[in-house]
Amino acid sequence: MNEKMRAALAATRRHFISGCGIGLANMFMAEAQPENLLAPKKPDHAPKAKSVIFLHMAGSPSQLELFDYKPELVKYNGKPCPDELLKGKRFAFIKGVPKMLGTPYQFKQHGQSGAWVSELMPNFSTIVDDVTIVRSMSTDQFNHAPAQLFLQTGNPRFGFASMGAWATYGLGTENQDLPGFVVLTSGGNNPDGGKSLWGSAFLPSVFQGVHCRSHGDPVLFLSDPEGMTRGVRRKTLDALKDLNGMQAKQAGDPETEARMGQYELAYRMQISVPKVMDISKEPEAVHKAYGTEPGKTSLANNCLLARRLVENGVRFVQIYDWGWDHHGTSKRDDIQYALQPHIKTADQAVTALIKDLKQRGLLDQTLVVWGGEFGRTPMRENRGGTEGAFIGRDHHPYAYTMWMAGGGMKKGLNYGETDEIGYYVTKDKMTPRDLQATILHQIGLDPHKLHYPYLGLNQRLIGPTEEARVMKDLLI
Repeated sequence: MNEKMRAALAATRRHFISGCGIGLANMFMAEAQPENLLAPKKPDHAPKAKSVIFLHMAGSPSQLELFDYKPELVKYNGKPCPDELLKGKRFAFIKGVPKMLGTPYQFKQHGQSGAWVSELMPNFSTIVDDVTIVRSMSTDQFNHAPAQLFLQTGNPRFGFASMGAWATYGLGTENQDLPGFVVLTSGGNNPDGGKSLWGSAFLPSVFQGVHCRSHGDPVLFLSDPEGMTRGVRRKTLDALKDLNGMQAKQAGDPETEARMGQYELAYRMQISVPKVMDISKEPEAVHKAYGTEPGKTSLANNCLLARRLVENGVRFVQIYDWGWDHHGTSKRDDIQYALQPHIKTADQAVTALIKDLKQRGLLDQTLVVWGGEFGRTPMRENRGGTEGAFIGRDHHPYAYTMWMAGGGMKKGLNYGETDEIGYYVTKDKMTPRDLQATILHQIGLDPHKLHYPYLGLNQRLIGPTEEARVMKDLLI
């Protein structure tokens, strides 16, 4: 152990024991200062959006109950599913010959765009002229975890960096007192893909999402430990910073710099995060619009928090709302009993978010994305080959709906089509890789150039091929 390391360790002990002493920075003036990995970076081109709010409805809502109106499917309701829709197909749970299932809900056209919207979404029907509805999404994954991972990381397997991590890696963060990438969850459970959905994988860990809570401490272990003042914590961090700086210079490990950045961000977050996450002082009219209840964990609270976060310079806000997997195995996942209260909450909160962003002049610079990891089948799920007492739909990767608003997207656009029963995309197919490429493009990054060297390859969010497209037909 060299003399500098001995001196640093001795100083660290003094900080912990006495809570006083000089900072180690004065002792090592010649040491190189670590790079701030989260510093703002120049985009590849002029961005249309400064921030992204991605509302992932984990479990996948039924497009046939909400957005994709299929009157022909209603006519086929209760009839046996044609063999050509079953032969050679893999389903998560369907066995035998299920019956076709038309929606029990009414649809109407709304706005100047004439968008068809379900009666379950009266609030959303008022903003259809502000959004782009894509009814032609298609994926190649039909189970939740792989499909969620594919949508958010570009790969159906674990071990790949999330979209929010790529965004902060490429652009940094505008507010150094807040994370560049924040994750909010609701619905009682985390999504099937787990924390990998907001992980950094091979990217430096400073770019991973910070999972915030809407009650208690917003971030676990954010508060000072009992008996440790903020001043003592500052001195401790200064000591650790110098030790880690020496390690970084000697070993050249980027994770050392990432760790140093995380320590510093956590310290700054002690003041900034609780202030931003406290929605209790919002006007009563705002709470009424969103349906929020301060102190509770809910999609409504998270939508309001998302507005507050982007308002304060957060680059990427990822919301996961669990509970959209309506198989019809019981009353708890029936598309009549269970879907209605779930969509009622989402309809109010998400519509309020769009209107709130618009009223504050933030919508044009904030890209809002809503949807699940895949769609639902046009036929009824007959789990085990028998028809149960409740109504639900199985996983369906071939066609589903997502929508986007703000951030340079066209307004009032109805994009893509499916066949008469909503089984296949028939026009303007769009894939998760296309969505990823489009999101990166809108925030100023070239999705084909954004990469990170790992295991001898230039890893990208959109994968190794050139199949991902920026969907220019959707853009202003």
